[in-house]
Amino acid sequence: MRTSRFSEEQIIHALKEHEAGTKTADICRPLGVSDQTFYRWKAKFGGLEVSDARRLKHLEIENAKLLRMLGQRDVAIEALRFLLRKNI
Repeated sequence: MRTSRFSEEQIIHALKEHEAGTKTADICRPLGVSDQTFYRWKAKFGGLEVSDARRLKHLEIENAKLLRMLGQRDVAIEALRFLLRKNI
């Protein structure tokens, strides 16, 4: 997965500027992002503080590791089933 050019602090700062009344275009232009990206950030990080966003990112990374482990386990189980079927 591609990492963001922006840190959680930068994203949340931009969202707080928007909540304070700054227009979306005035926030997106200096950052070099589209309106769509900004609204995607708003959907994901809206209402979060910096510490909450860091925790969210940590949980996403942990979830990805667990999903990889589960996938590897499923592959190993399938290989064992194949070998057992073959030996019978």
